[in-house]
Amino acid sequence: MLASGLLGFWQEKGAADAVEKLLAVVRITATVIRDGKEVEVPIESVVPGDVVRLSAGDSVPGDCRILESNDLHADEATLTGETYPVEKTAGTLPEDTPLNRRTNTLFMGTHIVSGTATALVVKTGAATEFGKVSASLAARTPETAFEVGLRRFGYLLARVGLIMTLLIFAANVFLQRPVVDSFLFSVALAVGLTPQLLPAITSITLARGARRMAREKVIVRRVSSIENLGGMDVLCSDKTGTLTEGRVRLRSALDTEGDESAAVFFDAYLNAALETGYASPIDEAIRSHDQPDISGYEKLDEVPYDFVRKRLSVLVAHKNREGSVLVTKGALENVLAVCTRARRPEGTTVPVSEAEAGIRDHFADLSGHGFRVLGVARRELTSKTSVGREGEAEMTFVGLLVFSDPPKESAVGTVERLRDLGCSLKMITGDNRLVAASVAREVGLKEPAILTGGDIQRMSEPALVSRAVATEVFAEVEPNQKERIILALKKGGAAVGYLGDGINDAPALHAADVGLSVDSAADVAKEAADIVLLEKDLGVLVRGAEEGRATFANTLKYVFMATSANFGNMFSMAGASLFLPFLPLLPTQVLLTNFLTDLPETTIATDAVDRELVERPRRWDIGFVKNFMLVFGAVSSVFDYLTFGVLLLLLRAGMVEFRTGWFLESVVSACLIVLVVRTRRPFFRSRPGRYLTLATIAVVLLTLLLPYAPFAGVLGLAPVPPVFLLALGAIVAAYVLTAEVAKRVFYGRAEPQGRSEG
Repeated sequence: MLASGLLGFWQEKGAADAVEKLLAVVRITATVIRDGKEVEVPIESVVPGDVVRLSAGDSVPGDCRILESNDLHADEATLTGETYPVEKTAGTLPEDTPLNRRTNTLFMGTHIVSGTATALVVKTGAATEFGKVSASLAARTPETAFEVGLRRFGYLLARVGLIMTLLIFAANVFLQRPVVDSFLFSVALAVGLTPQLLPAITSITLARGARRMAREKVIVRRVSSIENLGGMDVLCSDKTGTLTEGRVRLRSALDTEGDESAAVFFDAYLNAALETGYASPIDEAIRSHDQPDISGYEKLDEVPYDFVRKRLSVLVAHKNREGSVLVTKGALENVLAVCTRARRPEGTTVPVSEAEAGIRDHFADLSGHGFRVLGVARRELTSKTSVGREGEAEMTFVGLLVFSDPPKESAVGTVERLRDLGCSLKMITGDNRLVAASVAREVGLKEPAILTGGDIQRMSEPALVSRAVATEVFAEVEPNQKERIILALKKGGAAVGYLGDGINDAPALHAADVGLSVDSAADVAKEAADIVLLEKDLGVLVRGAEEGRATFANTLKYVFMATSANFGNMFSMAGASLFLPFLPLLPTQVLLTNFLTDLPETTIATDAVDRELVERPRRWDIGFVKNFMLVFGAVSSVFDYLTFGVLLLLLRAGMVEFRTGWFLESVVSACLIVLVVRTRRPFFRSRPGRYLTLATIAVVLLTLLLPYAPFAGVLGLAPVPPVFLLALGAIVAAYVLTAEVAKRVFYGRAEPQGRSEG
């Protein structure tokens, strides 16, 4: 037991070290000013007294007093429940100001939605407001399906072990065997049944899987999520950067008649160049398209973009002109909603109702061809120097911005590969249904079923569960609806993965069975994710899913190996102890048997995985594991009792010879049966990994040499005649062949029922 424990500790320590190195690759950092310089430090290294720089997408590393700010808005929903971003500014407030009115303070556990700030860290960790309520808010992280399966498997073995220990101990005492020997033998049986290296094997396998996935540019932040990634049968993803190139380009700026317009572009450029909120790819596309001279303009105020208004407004003034201009861009519907007039190409304006039909026709045509279309509006003001959301009213609609983001060349093949792996893709996007449908068709989702955010808003939970399963594209989705979609899919029986990288994706990432983000994502998204992709590419994710399935397959191999041989041997030993005049094996021999049979299995993380085991999602099925244990344990017991009969009746073995003979048969058969149960194919058609092969050969040779070693007597072993070895060899060969036949019958019956051990 000590040797097994030390082996497990060494293996688990190596696995933990490997995982720690991988997590360092995607560690969340904060920008702090130290020694007069801005430096990036891990967020957990921020201490009271640090001065931090924050911008849109950043997580707040502690409770902070704002020193300077610019159009700063923070999302405090996790702390106060406030749905809308809260505007923050530097200043002084009374000490007894309520939490939700402390506009000069940023709180740990919240994140920046827009703007920038320089702030002094006052409290960190448990001393923060979030830390004070962490006992009620920071509920235990929900178990993954993999962890649930391991726990249920542990309960199964605990019940079997406890019942067997009590019954065997009672029977031996009833038969007037020595009480101490009977107790030690019973305990040894329980230990022998328990796959005590399962935690180590699980850690090793998952850590090795994490390293292999890292080579595929997939970093695992929570190793237990690897199984969930492999078991994922629905992947929800945005289209930008995953299905499309992710390089948004401004194709044209159009007036209300659909013609190119420099005036529309100029207004859009003013808006994009002077905004200081969230770094949007849309704004970057506008700024990189052209650079007109705006040196005569100055920014007076800004109404940052949020996911409810879906508009961004900038108030500007020209130094040589009277008054100011509010320029707004955003989703067409949301911009039209605040417009009362529309500008004609010649400069005149008309009621927006007269131009709206033509504007919508242009919008529908462009969207149907896969272009993203935004609206631009402006409002002339007299002496305004500041503006709020209420200023977005009575505006004049001036034109359309047309953006392109073509699908990746590899997208069709990737979607097809996902489908081959038994994983369906569902697109969740804020874009309108026409754009979403166009992109979906281009990447291989032919005639996709579409559900819009408006549809979802009107649906009851049962109706959404029913519709979500059959829907491939969710368009015009509000940020708060993403989580609802994920939960509906889970209620429909799917194992759901969600790929998100935005500030508003954190709730959906938490809700998914496996949350996926990218290294370039907002901090809040990376913190919520289980797995981080170093490239925003579904092809990378496909390879990661395959590695996840291979990792799960190897973990289950150990379960099958340990339960089939261990259960059979322990059951046989328990039965033999009842009719033999002596204990069939000494307690030390039971534990040595268990240790030797575990040695080859420690290499299982390096084993090759048959292709069919990664071709579809698999999840834990305790009923399947139990049936496997009973069937293959029974096969093992049949040949154990055959061994007893040969040793006692044919070879007339004495007590020491019997124990030696059965020790040899138990260890050698358990090692060789590994090569059978590790694959569903005939064992000779599935090549095991090199380390598993070498370890199996080494343990078999060591076992055969032990009875002839100088210290054999200490172990209760003795040399046996060659005829013993020949007879035992024949029994082991027959056992391997019988197990191979049993495997074919077992899987032949299990597969038509749709069972999978995952």
